[in-house]
Parts: sequence; structure tokens; C-alpha cells
Amino acid sequence: MSEVIVYTTDTCPYCTLMIDFLQREGIPYEERNVTREPKYVSELVELGAAGVPTSVVKGQTVVGYRPDVIKQLTSAG
Repeated sequence: MSEVIVYTTDTCPYCTLMIDFLQREGIPYEERNVTREPKYVSELVELGAAGVPTSVVKGQTVVGYRPDVIKQLTSAG
């Protein structure tokens, strides 16, 4: 099961950085690209997020490229 769900677009440089970070750290993730699958836009709206990357970790929403927060949340027991 993915530890992180990350919402991305094809043209977002910070989304690319986030995916690179997750892969480098070996953190399991599921990418939900709103460019390729418009149905994910409604999920972003439900989360209260207006931009990407937006990540969901253990029920917490993290907006923006915040590898420090992602690492802290995935490390917490």
C-alpha cells in the first residue's frame, strides 16, 4: 500500500522534484496526475488544495514541495 498519495500535473517542476524525492527516499507513493486524469481535480478540491504538488500522508494534507514535512510524517510511528 502506498504511504503517500501525491497529486501532480505534467508541467509542474515541483511535482517532478517531489516524485524524485519519494523515489530517492524509497517512500511508497501513488501519483495522481490531474492532467491525465481530470477526475482527480475533484479530489484536490475536497482536500481544500488549489495547487500541486499536494500530498496526503496518514490523512494529513501537505500542499507544495515540502520534503521535510513528508519525511517527518512518513517517519512518525
